Amino acid sequence: MYRLVRLNFGRSPTHFGELGIGLEKTSERVRSDGLFSAWVSTYARLFGGAAIEDLLNQCQTDGNPPFRLSSTFVYQRNGREFVDYLPTPIQRPVGYPNDPERELKVAKTYKKLSYLSLSIWKRWYQGTGFTDEDFQSLENYATDPDHRTGQLGTSGTFDYNKAFKEYKLPKVSIDRTTRATNFYHTGLTQFAWDPVSNNDQKDNVHNLAGLYFLIEFPETNENLESDLRAALMLLGEDGLGGERSSGAGRFEVLSWEELSDEWQSVIDFKADCHSLISLYWTKEIPQALLEEAARYSLIERGGWIASQASGRQLRRKKVHMFAEGSVFTGKPKGQLADVTPPAFMKNGVPHPHSIYRSGIALSLPIKVPA
Repeated sequence: MYRLVRLNFGRSPTHFGELGIGLEKTSERVRSDGLFSAWVSTYARLFGGAAIEDLLNQCQTDGNPPFRLSSTFVYQRNGREFVDYLPTPIQRPVGYPNDPERELKVAKTYKKLSYLSLSIWKRWYQGTGFTDEDFQSLENYATDPDHRTGQLGTSGTFDYNKAFKEYKLPKVSIDRTTRATNFYHTGLTQFAWDPVSNNDQKDNVHNLAGLYFLIEFPETNENLESDLRAALMLLGEDGLGGERSSGAGRFEVLSWEELSDEWQSVIDFKADCHSLISLYWTKEIPQALLEEAARYSLIERGGWIASQASGRQLRRKKVHMFAEGSVFTGKPKGQLADVTPPAFMKNGVPHPHSIYRSGIALSLPIKVPA
């Protein structure tokens, strides 16, 4: 059973930190491990230590956690409809030109398509594949970005960057002891919105874009689903990501819904290969996932922890995970990675709970060229 969850950030900017200089680098979305950590921390605050310990124990069961999360991805409104974007698999679609001279004409433009609208993703990786019309659309777009033709042009695939804008906010910090000042910038992302006079809308604006994610429940569990939804609503009040003290990352749950027919057909598609829509980590990679058709990329995940129980802020262990869009010749499962720092102590003794980062995988079936 799947649920599709949409988040509306209204006027609130977001800061989802990436590797870069200080706080300047930001992403328009948060990955599955970051969403899992923030959500579980709020769940613990809402339902207590015993409840979160039980939930984490279930998540550590061998390949059968109580739920799986995708990373968050951008959606845009097109009237009353939504345009959902998915990461482009590293493997090229069926029908993509193999002739080097012909491919060279569109290779640079194709490479920029890090995200595809759902309709194009479905056709390329579960349907008829890449067509001559798509080739012509990419060629036209490369010549003139305003010349958007074919299904690529009408589906919103070329409009991904219209969903948000990134900017840098200048800030000044003051040392508490010396009163010395330090000037720096923080990178923020603002999702598109229009002003409205309807007080029922968040922040009196009509959202034109935001983030969505998928959550899979292998077994129906109405109590867990209800508790997770309550924790997500509380997380929305606190904020997701960084710069929360400045009001960043606050959202409301726009919808928690069953899958549409189009989404359900994507989930139900039968194929041997799978493309990640979350991060993936496991102690030992099954050889069956790494056959000739496999294509993947790795990403380093680190960061800080702030434990209320220990009162300490420490860097957690770094871990490398497979990134979204990686393609495997099988269905990856994944597990939690223990990233507890060695110095995580309380009153001079090791703290009784561990710090985890979610490598539990969620993927979609795709067909790849022979």
